[in-house]
Parts: sequence; structure tokens; C-alpha cells
Amino acid sequence: MSGPLTTEDAAPSAALTTAAAGPVVELAAGRMAQVGSMTVQRLLPQRPRRTVGAWCFADHMGPIAVRSPGAVGIGPHPHIGLQTVTWLLEGELLHLDSLGSEQLIRPGQLNLMTAGHGVAHAEEDPGRANRLHGIQLWVAQPEATRDGAAAFEHHGALPEVELDGAGATVLVGDFAGSVSPARRDTEHVGVELTLRGPRVTIPLRRDYEHALTVFEGRIAIEGAVGEPGLLAYLGTGRDEVRVETDDAARVLLLGGLPFPERVLMWWNFVARTREEISEARRQWSAADARFGEVRSKLGRIDVGPPPWE
Repeated sequence: MSGPLTTEDAAPSAALTTAAAGPVVELAAGRMAQVGSMTVQRLLPQRPRRTVGAWCFADHMGPIAVRSPGAVGIGPHPHIGLQTVTWLLEGELLHLDSLGSEQLIRPGQLNLMTAGHGVAHAEEDPGRANRLHGIQLWVAQPEATRDGAAAFEHHGALPEVELDGAGATVLVGDFAGSVSPARRDTEHVGVELTLRGPRVTIPLRRDYEHALTVFEGRIAIEGAVGEPGLLAYLGTGRDEVRVETDDAARVLLLGGLPFPERVLMWWNFVARTREEISEARRQWSAADARFGEVRSKLGRIDVGPPPWE
């Protein structure tokens, strides 16, 4: 379930997010956003914090009861300049894209689509699950790859790491000596952790900025309480972070080198200039070959001109 971004999420001009110069604990509430038929908690981007490393978008979806087959899903829509990372805790989704990919994703598996110069995709509900819970993430592609070819990959199994008081699954990047097979175009990391408590020390990279968000349960970081719907930004300069929890909790760790490029985000696009986004929007509306065709039972999604036109 991806996008769309509006000017509520990010200002309609290219900007550079400045990472905190050292450790902090900043709690920020996500906002409710509508994605297809589903209401989600949008944790990134936020004003003023647009990115954590190259991570530029995070929609926490569910947990929700799926009351009828096919009740959730989002029809064909375009992307440029980003990677979509889909991670489920419950339920199933069917990924379809203009590369011809057709891939069912279940909990513990990873779908990663690279948009590059342009791709379109849809996500359908196979109609077999009673609940859906997960997160949709975007990674901003750097200048070196953002106009490259589109691609898709599925990983049915990912590295798992055991910490004192927690288990971890490495979605993207390297963590505690284990490296995910998923593609990454920048130095960034994504890890799901199941915390058994009461205290867990999570290893970090000092040159990365990091953030934590809670899927289930309740945590405390240096006295600040984190729960679902909040993003806890941790800044830079940390070798580790100590997390406390009274009961079991599931959290997502995001991190990476502060993204060095100014980005402009609107609708389903990550670009650098308004002209790039305006052109991509016009081409999608005109069914230009740039984005190809997605064979989906759901209706194609379009949008009007951006606010600067």
C-alpha cells in the first residue's frame, strides 16, 4: 500500500533534512492518511523531518479486520526515484507491476521494487486473510541510480539475529553481523525486532541517524514512551540504544547515513525538481510507455496537476 503524498506531508519544494548532530529522543505522532480503502498512520515524511537516512516514507497499516474478500488494495499507480519496501506482520498481499511481476507476499517475506526512471504497480488482496497488518516504506534513490532501470525482487527468507532479550530480522542492510540480500543503493538499514524485555540493548552505527517505530506493545527510551502511531527519532552518534518494555513488543528500526541530496516528494514521486514531477504526472495521465501497463483487476489511479501548476 503506497502513497499518495500531499502537501500536508511535505512542502512542495525540494529540501534537505538536517540530521540531529548527536543523540536525541524526539517523539513525533504520525497522521492519519487514506490509501485506497484503508486508513493508515503516516510516520514519514513529517514536517520538518522528511527522511531518516534514505528512508523517506513509512505508512503503518493496521492491524485491521478484513471483513470481505478483496476489501483492501490499491490499483495501478506510478513511481519514480524510489524503492518500495513492503513488510507484513499479518495477512497477504499480491504485488503486480509493469515489469510483469506477480508475487504474493506473506509475513516474514520482503518485496522490494525499484522504480528508477519509472514503474507502475498495484497491490491486491488475495481474499484469504481475515486480518492485515504491516508497513509500506519508501527509500529515496540517489542521483546515481534514480534514473536507472526499474526492477523487482522478492525474498522469502531473511537473516535472523539473536540479541540478549530480543530477536531481529534484517530487512535491508547489515545489522549485528548479518547482511540482508535485498538491494540497497545507499547506506541504510531496516530491522524488525521482537523485544522480550525487560531491557534490550540494540547495536547501532555512530555515523547513521536512526528511528524506531512500534508495531505492537509499548517501549521506553531514556524515559520517553513509544507506542504504535509514534516515530521515535534517535539522531546520530550512537553505538547502541537501550530500550525497555514491560511486555513483549515488536518494533521497526530504520537508519542510514543522512541523505545528502535535496528531494522533492509529491503524490507517488520522489524527485529533485517540480518539472520532473510535472512531466511524470502528465506522462502517467497520458498512458505514456514510460510507466508501462499493470494487469490488475483494480482501477487505474490518476491525480490532477500538482499545486504549483
